[in-house]
Amino acid sequence: MNSTLMIFKIVLLLTLVSWINILQARPLTTSSTGHTTTLMTRLKLQDQEEDSSECWDSLFELQACTGEIVLFFVNGETYLGQDCCSAIRIIERQCWPSMLGSLGFTSEEGDILHGYCDASEFPSTPNLAP
Repeated sequence: MNSTLMIFKIVLLLTLVSWINILQARPLTTSSTGHTTTLMTRLKLQDQEEDSSECWDSLFELQACTGEIVLFFVNGETYLGQDCCSAIRIIERQCWPSMLGSLGFTSEEGDILHGYCDASEFPSTPNLAP
């Protein structure tokens, strides 16, 4: 009986040690560069080269203008506010390019939002003849 308990303890110990090795956190690597990245870097919380607060502020602004975006698609509204378009441009160009897709927008809807916001950023002025 004593030897059975001892074998059980050894097996249990080996199992726990193998689980620790399996479950141990490891750095994630990007497939193209092989450099390790952390969650802090990917969420733009650690990278000081870019203004991470601008990314997060834009994300909150995007949340605030969700109603405008829904009306834009559902009712065919042809207006998005400047703040909403600015948030879309900053998030997609500087922060998290796939964010709109992860929020449930299709790639076509993302393209429509990009096109609308890009066009509203540089409105065409009519060429007036003298």
